[in-house]
Order: sequence, then structure tokens, then C-alpha cells
Amino acid sequence: MGIETIGDALQLGWTVIARCAAGKREAMKSHRECGKRSDLDLETLVWTRGAEFPLSRLESRLKCPRCGSRNVALIFGVPPSTIQAQLKSVP
Repeated sequence: MGIETIGDALQLGWTVIARCAAGKREAMKSHRECGKRSDLDLETLVWTRGAEFPLSRLESRLKCPRCGSRNVALIFGVPPSTIQAQLKSVP
């Protein structure tokens, strides 16, 4: 059972945190690390993107509101019950 869409993640109770991954250097310029973190509301994402929107494309659609960087990393919080269910289904 693979979780591929934001609708699947919402139904299983996942949480998603977006974190700015802008580094200290970009080419020859030095930048201050941003590190902005925000919880994403999956229900709102389903309303705006649709339940079939792929999780794999979500990262490329985000932009840091503090520094404007498109270098954003997603951190998925998977409930323990989902992990246990997947482990039981493995032969």
C-alpha cells in the first residue's frame, strides 16, 4: 500500500512540515540560513490542489514566505498506526 497523493496522506492522518532549506552559500554569494518551518494543512491542500495531487510534486510547488527561496524540504509525520499496518502487510 503506497501513499502517493495528498488525499491518501490526509485520510491516514499524516502531518507535513515545510522547512526552508536555503543554505549559507549560493554560487559566490553568502546567505544567512533561513530555516523557516511551517506546518502545512493537508485539508486545505486537498481543497486547493485536489485529493489526487501527488506528494512527489508538492515540494516543487512551495516557496519560503520569509526569504523567497524555492529550496524547500518536506518532513512527513506518519502516525504509528500507519507504520504498524504497513509492517503487518509485508510477507
